[in-house]
Amino acid sequence: MSRPSIWAPKVVALVKGGNQQAALAQIKVAPSVRDVQQLRDLLLKHKLLGKNLSIDQATADQIDALSAPRLHRSP
Repeated sequence: MSRPSIWAPKVVALVKGGNQQAALAQIKVAPSVRDVQQLRDLLLKHKLLGKNLSIDQATADQIDALSAPRLHRSP
């Protein structure tokens, strides 16, 4: 069983603290889709997702980007 990620609660703390630019920067370098989904769940739980439209859009975009298949070039 894997341990829960500590990334999402830290980003929620940034959003709660009002440091939206730092939260957006962290979302852009998210470790995995699972972490971003966990972040969205925590934001919904704390009722922060509807209030911050840029955070909502950034998380949705990052889920799409991380879920997309990677394009590989031949060497």
